[in-house]
Amino acid sequence: MINNRKFRTILLCAALSSVFAGASQAKDLRIATEGTYAPWSFVDAGGKLTGWDVDIANALCEVMKAKCTIMAQEWDGIIPGLNARKYDLIVASMGVTEKRKQQVAFSKKYKNTASQFVAKKDAPADTSPDALKGKRIGVQRGSIQDAYLTATYPKSEIVRYDKTTDVELDLIAGRVDLLLANKVTSMLGFLKRPEAAGFALVGPEYTGGLLGEGNAIALRKDDAKLLEEVNAAIDTLIANGTYDSITRKYFDFKLM
Repeated sequence: MINNRKFRTILLCAALSSVFAGASQAKDLRIATEGTYAPWSFVDAGGKLTGWDVDIANALCEVMKAKCTIMAQEWDGIIPGLNARKYDLIVASMGVTEKRKQQVAFSKKYKNTASQFVAKKDAPADTSPDALKGKRIGVQRGSIQDAYLTATYPKSEIVRYDKTTDVELDLIAGRVDLLLANKVTSMLGFLKRPEAAGFALVGPEYTGGLLGEGNAIALRKDDAKLLEEVNAAIDTLIANGTYDSITRKYFDFKLM
């Protein structure tokens, strides 16, 4: 028979083995987000990267028991950086489009999205391609809105910027006539600022097609196992209420 001391030793060894086994399975993940795109991801007054996408990324890592490093990456190079293995995931409210599907794998949808123009409050409500002939429209370079404008508004002058905040500055200065961006971003960011008092959302919401099938997390195409884990983690966040809790921190409406 095993005496009590030996039995306790066996239990302790088993416990330590379990701990070390868990530690060996822990993942180190690098996650990219955009970083200048409030309220989704931005740097706060204390210099900390924060926002809805950052909170979602941290929550996903907790569910996956992964040690994560979240970094800001300029939007125009965010997919090339993923495929160059600079990071493992893009958690940046990325719109799912057919073109992007050729470059990366996407998780299941984790947010709906709509785009809308912003212009001066007295601007005409008609934002059709013919109505905006000759107008200067500002947009973030490489965004789904950029692709949509390029294909749909050939009679307008499309002015591209590295950051949405730069588009907003030129709209205020009168260097562009309209901007096209994520509706929620404009509504809760730009249009809340005093300097934007003379501007408003104009025209209808635009969704689908070149503007994507909602937002998802991007991964490299060869990371099939990680994709399964991310999808399972998204399901967990939605099922246990964490997703809604994070969303309520930033918005008074649902995102999907």
